[in-house]
Amino acid sequence: MQHNSRPVTSNQPGPHQDLARRVHRALTHPLRKPIAEHTQRNFAQAAAWFADRQAPLILDSGCGVGVSTRQLAAQFPTHAVIGIDRSEDRLGRNHGTLPENAMLVRADLVDFWRLAYQAGWAPEYHYLLYPNPYPKAGHLKMRWHGHAVLPTLLALGGRFELRSNWSLYVEEFALAVAQVTGKQAMVTEWVPDGGYLTPFEAKYAQSGQALWRLRVDLERT
Repeated sequence: MQHNSRPVTSNQPGPHQDLARRVHRALTHPLRKPIAEHTQRNFAQAAAWFADRQAPLILDSGCGVGVSTRQLAAQFPTHAVIGIDRSEDRLGRNHGTLPENAMLVRADLVDFWRLAYQAGWAPEYHYLLYPNPYPKAGHLKMRWHGHAVLPTLLALGGRFELRSNWSLYVEEFALAVAQVTGKQAMVTEWVPDGGYLTPFEAKYAQSGQALWRLRVDLERT
């Protein structure tokens, strides 16, 4: 199926001039927002499920309808794969049987990451695939690298992988990773070659858009 998805457009000519200040603020002012009750409850269920697996952990953050979670579970059969998304509607769509080594969780990512960190979780792999880039310059604080939760997200550790159809988003994320951790993330153009991990990846690729991937090995801190 061919798609006609428009590429991201932005009023930013390059990395946001306020990015370093936003990241510094996140480092010096830890997030104190109360944890949502539904996320607390659902995290407890996920923690019990994970404890029973006795397996290395993979997080699929912002998993949408869970296609990527299913595919990751098939690719890594000896791992426990947890897909997290805030939308009950998306998670409830039928995209086939969920593998035994996979779980889908409805949760706010900001709260889930903080709970995972507090619980001592250390994912071996962590995926953040095709998030909404919020391309207007005024929306920097809504991008993950401009959000106060960024230090917690990176502190979980593991091989972190971000994919996006907006190169500037990935470039900014790499700058933020370097500022927080001192590590240089590897950023490359990503060509799925038909092996699409998410419906967005398929839609963007089949629309002829360039895709970008960031990878960095992070230490659990």
